[in-house]
Amino acid sequence: MAKRAKVSIKTVSRVINNEAHVREKTRLKVERAIKKLGYRPNVSARSLASTRSYLIGLFYDNHSASYLIEIQNGALRTSRAQGYDLVIHPCHYEDPQLVDSISSIIKSKAVDGLILTPPLSDMQPLLQSLDQAGIAFALIAPADAADDDRSIYTNDQEACAEMTRYLASLGHRRIGFVIGHPDHGAVGNRYLGYRDGLKSSGMKFDRSLVQQGYNSFESGEKCARRLLNLEDRPTAIFAANDDMAAGVMKVAHEMGLSIPGDLSVAGFDDVPLARYIWPSLTTIRQPMDEMAVQATALLMNQIRGNTEDEIEHTIPSTLVIRDSTGPCAARKSH
Repeated sequence: MAKRAKVSIKTVSRVINNEAHVREKTRLKVERAIKKLGYRPNVSARSLASTRSYLIGLFYDNHSASYLIEIQNGALRTSRAQGYDLVIHPCHYEDPQLVDSISSIIKSKAVDGLILTPPLSDMQPLLQSLDQAGIAFALIAPADAADDDRSIYTNDQEACAEMTRYLASLGHRRIGFVIGHPDHGAVGNRYLGYRDGLKSSGMKFDRSLVQQGYNSFESGEKCARRLLNLEDRPTAIFAANDDMAAGVMKVAHEMGLSIPGDLSVAGFDDVPLARYIWPSLTTIRQPMDEMAVQATALLMNQIRGNTEDEIEHTIPSTLVIRDSTGPCAARKSH
């Protein structure tokens, strides 16, 4: 391959390993030779020849995996393009032995670095342990922006303010909100966005219209029953994730309420469920695939000691308007 590209073996190695300081013209020559010869790197052989394993880990909490497919796809696509394999491992964030368990996995798999999703990305004892062990890591959607160099975010608060303003623009003046799991820090920013949206729409905050959910379909049902049994119930309910929004819709159907005629419902994430339920769910699309791509690239920079950071750390979420929201109609007294 080096002969075909007319470069040194070392240069070929640097291109294959995506190392810095290779001229673009030279990189293209080597990549053409790789494609022409049908070369595929042997990860095991590469790891024997270096101090790297060419493995990275994607660790997630087993109870918050509804969006994992997009995270996994983005991480896989990027890691493979960089010549790395991906180890995907579920965890239980409430496990008192979590830090020790993850340390054991790191040793047994010999991973070069980790990508952590919420709520693992907010667990300071775990992050401190990784730092002390010298393990590279990248965080997806942590609540704390203090570690910006190793984190990828979306604009939860701003996006939720926009959704609340959208519901207000439809004439809704009693907008309920279902808060996400209190242990998921970034989800708390969605509640702040809801309050921002009320304020900018000229509406007073009403605590009776807010219920504490736990990111699950079942918690969405429980919160919906409390909200929809109020004497002056909301005409719209905005849930901090799509699973809870689906729970709200189920309860509304059971109560004989039409959606969106009697009740508008909105969620957050845009998981596949949002498109398949009836009516289809208005939601906020969190760019999970792109966040995973950028987090993986961020991790690769750390592993290779590349200090040039051209990565976009905040990737905006966008409103997706579907059939579950509509104008507020005059409601009969009940």
